[in-house]
This record gives sequence, structure tokens and C-alpha cells, in this order.
Amino acid sequence: MSTPVIFIHGLWLHATSWTPWIGLFQEAGYAPSAPGWPGDGATVEESRANPEAIAGHGIDDVVEHYAKIINGLPERPILVGHSFGGMIAQKLLGLDLAVAAVAIDAAQIKGVLPVPLTALRSALPVFRNPANRNRAVSLTEDQFRYAFGNAVSEQESAELYRRWSIPAPGKPLFEAAAANFDPHSPAKVATGNEARGPLLLITGGRDHTVPEAVTLATLKQYRHSAAVTDFHEFPDRAHSLTIDSGWREVADVTLAWLARQSL
Repeated sequence: MSTPVIFIHGLWLHATSWTPWIGLFQEAGYAPSAPGWPGDGATVEESRANPEAIAGHGIDDVVEHYAKIINGLPERPILVGHSFGGMIAQKLLGLDLAVAAVAIDAAQIKGVLPVPLTALRSALPVFRNPANRNRAVSLTEDQFRYAFGNAVSEQESAELYRRWSIPAPGKPLFEAAAANFDPHSPAKVATGNEARGPLLLITGGRDHTVPEAVTLATLKQYRHSAAVTDFHEFPDRAHSLTIDSGWREVADVTLAWLARQSL
């Protein structure tokens, strides 16, 4: 039986943005799927047309959503998450619901202190209005270019925006921002879990939304666990690294790492 792999998208991208990865992982012998977040439409167009369904979902809602999906599988999956999907993957791994996880430019978890200015600017479309906590917020093409597409051409960034961008719930960003002031924060991850499966943290050196400093600080949070925690940097890549023309390089590193873990 093929090992299941679940791809988890982050804010502002639709689950179908994982389509090239799914094809590659199928060829490699896995059983991949990319279920969307609660409230996501089946397509980009449906998601854009119905932002009210996306609004209001927080981190715990998303974790519970994927936990139910995992419980319906014949065996525990490998998780590959991007941005907030990378945080969700870490939480599920810490709960022993996965055999391994790859967190790509993962949103900051509780305990991570750096808040780079580029990250604040990327999140400004949400934070500029406190009412956005309970709304779904869309990025403009220029905002997407800054947050995602700053390491690719303006033309490619615009194409990625048209193809994959959808509204995103504001609530997870507000929850993550308050994580270090909330003892019961949903952004808390069981980083001390000694029995969890291996974790790979991937960072893009030019990422505005989740700068390298955030990923390095996340890596430090796992220092008290003997479980495998590895790190890989793509120095010239930004937040679009899973969907832009260089996605295959990131996917190949992911597959090679899984092979080294005998997965």
C-alpha cells in the first residue's frame, strides 16, 4: 500500500496549487492528496465567489479539519505544509497524527520571537483593520507580489496571483500575533515531543512573509527534543517557492529527505 501524503496550503493560496506536487509524488509511489481548508471552494473561482465560507476559521478549526481527514486514512500520512499549512503540519506531527512532516516557510509558532518588518508589511492587509479577525481578506496583485512573488519576475508573480490566489481568513494571523501572550494559544506546538516523526523545516532566504529568522527561531524551539529536526535553505527563493517555476527543486529536496528517513 502506498504511503499517504497530505499537502496543506497556507493563507491566500488554493489547494489546487499543489497539483504539480501531487503528480510528482504519485510518480514516486506515494498516495498524495491536497484537501482544502474548511470553507474553501472546490476551485479558485468558487473560493473567490464565496469568501464568507472561508471567514472566521482559526488555527484549531483547521487542525481539527485535517485531523478528521487523517483519521479516515488507512495509516498515518506524511504531511507537507506551506506557510500556515506548515504550522498546521507541525501541530499535527506533535500530536502524533503523522509519520513525518515537511514545513515550508512555516508561519511562526508560539515561542518564536522575531517579528521582521517584512513580515508585518506582508500581513498588513489583515492587521490594518481589527474587524478582519472575523473576515476573509483578499490580497491585491501588488500585495501578492510583495508577500509571495518578490523573487520572481513581475510577470510570473502576476500569473501566480491570477491562477492560485484566494481570500484567506484573518483569524489565524491574529492568533499567531498574540501567541506569546496567550498561555493557551492555538499556535502552540508540542516541540518537546520525543516520540514524534522526523521534521524538515525549509526556508526561502528572500521570503518577506516568513523570513529566514523566523524559521531559524522555529528550529531552536525543537532543541529539547531528540527527534529528527532538519533544516534546508533556498537562499534565492521567496514565499512563492512551492508554486513558482522553481517548485520542482523544492519538491526534489523534499522527496530526497523523505527517502533518507526511509519513508
